[in-house]
Amino acid sequence: MADHSLKGALGLTGPEACLAYYRDWAANYDSGFAEGMEYLLPAHVAAAFLGSGGAGPVLDVGAGTGLLAERLRGMGFHAPIDGVDFSPEMLARAAEKHVYRALVQADITRPLALPRQYRGIVSSGTFTAGHVGPEALPNLLDVAMPSAQVALSINRRVWTKAGFDRALDGLSQAGRIADLHLIEVEVYGAAAAAVDADHAADRALIALFRVT
Repeated sequence: MADHSLKGALGLTGPEACLAYYRDWAANYDSGFAEGMEYLLPAHVAAAFLGSGGAGPVLDVGAGTGLLAERLRGMGFHAPIDGVDFSPEMLARAAEKHVYRALVQADITRPLALPRQYRGIVSSGTFTAGHVGPEALPNLLDVAMPSAQVALSINRRVWTKAGFDRALDGLSQAGRIADLHLIEVEVYGAAAAAVDADHAADRALIALFRVT
């Protein structure tokens, strides 16, 4: 049986491996990983998005089981939220929470078959090791309305290594995004030290910017 843990997830290579891994992890993702590691990142992204004036409709990218949308709802956000994720099993868990208007299974590294209707784009935990790189960013911009507010978490471990710094700078230089600024946050709470000492101190950058 695969090691359904953070360590296993961060070591994934290729789309088929991701699909298989999350198919089996979906059932206990919230109760095992999120609770056990005291996963703070969804709340940080939700707060950053709302604090920057984010509005809906919103696309939650890499929605998973819906943790970020739950945090947005808990902070009083009532506008429509749609979710997109590669794993149908994770989306099935998200659907049970009734926090989304619609859920779409898709690979965000490819152009999305969605209308350009979103005034907000959010993502928590998707841009990290073993998951999605900066090549997906233009696909997200293509479904965002002009002046849409974006809040994406990017794990510190891959910020430079995977080229997110260069990609966002390139999008700024090309005039596709504006008002980029970064907020550094803790990914996990104190409880994580007893579960996964190697990643308990992980930090992420929340990239906040507007689509032009």
